[in-house]
Amino acid sequence: MAYIQFLGAAGTVTGSKHLINTGAMGSASTGTNTGINTSDSDGKSGFQCLIDCGLFQGKKEWRERNWQPSPIPAAEIDAVILTHAHLDHCGLLPRLVKEGFRGPIFATPATIDLCGIILPDSGHLQEEEADFHNKFRTSKHDPALPLYTEEDAQACLKQFQPVGFFESHALSPELSFRFVRAAHILGSSMVEVALKTNGATRRLLFSGDIGRVRSQHTAPGKVLYAGPQENESADVVVMESTYGNREHPTTDPRPEMAKLISDTVKRGGTVIVPAFAVERTQKFLFMLKDLMETGQVPRVPVFCDSPMAIKAVEIFVKHKEEYSEETTRMIAQYGSPVNWPGFHFATSIQESKQINDSHVPQIIVSSSGMVTGGRVLHHLAQRLPDPRNLVLFIGFQSPGTRGAIIKSGAPEVSIYSAPVPIRAQVAALEQFSDHADTRELLEWLHTFPSAPQVTYLVHGEPDAASQLQAAMQKELSWNVQVAQWMEKVEV
Repeated sequence: MAYIQFLGAAGTVTGSKHLINTGAMGSASTGTNTGINTSDSDGKSGFQCLIDCGLFQGKKEWRERNWQPSPIPAAEIDAVILTHAHLDHCGLLPRLVKEGFRGPIFATPATIDLCGIILPDSGHLQEEEADFHNKFRTSKHDPALPLYTEEDAQACLKQFQPVGFFESHALSPELSFRFVRAAHILGSSMVEVALKTNGATRRLLFSGDIGRVRSQHTAPGKVLYAGPQENESADVVVMESTYGNREHPTTDPRPEMAKLISDTVKRGGTVIVPAFAVERTQKFLFMLKDLMETGQVPRVPVFCDSPMAIKAVEIFVKHKEEYSEETTRMIAQYGSPVNWPGFHFATSIQESKQINDSHVPQIIVSSSGMVTGGRVLHHLAQRLPDPRNLVLFIGFQSPGTRGAIIKSGAPEVSIYSAPVPIRAQVAALEQFSDHADTRELLEWLHTFPSAPQVTYLVHGEPDAASQLQAAMQKELSWNVQVAQWMEKVEV
């Protein structure tokens, strides 16, 4: 019988990777969540498709899995379906191709555009980090190697194939799929799968990351449409649980954001905003522009320091079909962010260094959002020791990342293998999240016309997944299981 195997984002909030196999399940678990089968000795017996192929981030025990051979031999995987362009969902694709995967990678056009900048940038950063460790002998590996290179990432892009929203696409006689909107980031999708097995068609739904169910009034700043596809119908749901144990504030973040920035400027400090170049940066820039135009924030230089920031903005501007009404209005009034006066996009290393040569109050938006790498490390290494400065987090910080350490109130953090004291003010605005919280997830699930036979929770820390499981069982009376790493479940 066909099965799903959870190869990532099970027991953790990173490394999303789920296998659909249309063949026999062998000795795997029966879907009652009673055990884990880590044996892959069954061999390839059906069409094998991955939903996502994400990078493990955060704790060392998770990161080390990136270096292990694919649990399913890469050459035996027939296709990959990609929900969206965040690294924890797409970031291991170059490695998979490097190991021998030769099949198609299906994604929405906007997701492909974003992967075209995100994956090569990821490879480039890994090469830079390996070079740094080799130069200063700061790694236990000799030589330190990148997980994959920029060239590896460019090679994997050749296997991408675009599929539009709501277009049904057959992969084999037993398996077809279509994308529906997830409203998480530009191009993000859920994957509806039709699977013929044992003479019947089973409907599977893989949520990817689910966007917030909200309006501009309860949480302003959304640059894209709000809300995932409603009235879904499925026999089996595989669903994220990132915010399964907490709810986002529903207050308007702009007054607090304006005060934090204004207070920092008054004391002569700089605001450093660790933010991914995709979605979060655009959202922050649009809100910042509005605050400056309305006089709530002083006009100081704004620097977006990311090799791909300007490319991400250009892709964002290209896909007007996904704008919110507010974004449409602001672009009509002010044009593209690339051309806004006082907003600067640093694309070269020299431009990045020039930012740190300036000591006047300014706002620096730089990736990565969890401070796991990228140019933000240089800005933080220089500015964390100064109490006049502010580090403003506008996104989730996965446990074990530098961002989580800084946010936790730790006295110091290691950057480039050296301890850096944390004396700057640290603040976080949780309203910027693009993940639906518990309340919003339940609101979305209530639109299902009937309950799935079983729902598996993935992409969440254990506490988040277990609390969401309890909430769904109590409010919906659904059969909800928390997926385990390497577990196989019948469909």
